[in-house]
Amino acid sequence: MTRIFHHDALSALPRYEYTDPSVLAGIAAGASWADPTMDPTSIDWAERQALALVPFEVVDGRPVSPGAPTGIRYGRNLLGHWGEQRCADALVIARTSGAHGGWPWLLMVERADGHGWALPGGYCDPGEGPVTAAIRELREETGLIVSPATCRLRVLPARVVPDPRASDEAWMVTTPLRIDVGMVGDRLPDVTGLDDARRAAWIGAVDYACVVRHLDMAYGGGVFAAHAGLLRDVLR
Repeated sequence: MTRIFHHDALSALPRYEYTDPSVLAGIAAGASWADPTMDPTSIDWAERQALALVPFEVVDGRPVSPGAPTGIRYGRNLLGHWGEQRCADALVIARTSGAHGGWPWLLMVERADGHGWALPGGYCDPGEGPVTAAIRELREETGLIVSPATCRLRVLPARVVPDPRASDEAWMVTTPLRIDVGMVGDRLPDVTGLDDARRAAWIGAVDYACVVRHLDMAYGGGVFAAHAGLLRDVLR
């Protein structure tokens, strides 16, 4: 359900404003992932609203996340893009014929920023669709190369994710791409952590609870908060 906050409700909220110094440094360096403007009221929000994957409101010239309040009402927190930032995630499922024959295995990466284990994914480049972006990010973060000719692909609905780096004025919207590589024999494809992934691994994914147990027991880790709801829904 999309949550829209109206002006009366927003005006009653305390003013918490924060943009992380790393974002300011990125802006100063001309980073492509950051909007250069410091003032969101100078942005053409009508254009961005028309292109948004998930509808959102603009109040007094400032964007308002369609997700739940983050506790940071103004500013960008750790995200560089004002408003909706599009990304794509690869949800790769494989099955083996070995000891756990027929079990689904999910490919996940441990984030180098310490936020836990996530689906391979990231920002969509300008003009890049979610299928292309998800397959590219999968290759860059795990070394796994997939082809639409040999896998079953399904684009899932775009959704706001509760990214811990977000604020009420800067948020992430992902389009998940389910990639079913089918039966792979008695050995899962080799993967390795690359780019901004500390490591990559196949995780038992009979259901979401199985993923949580495997990550805890094998790696002492947990699911990236932004992907918990998505994985619960997909693995239900």
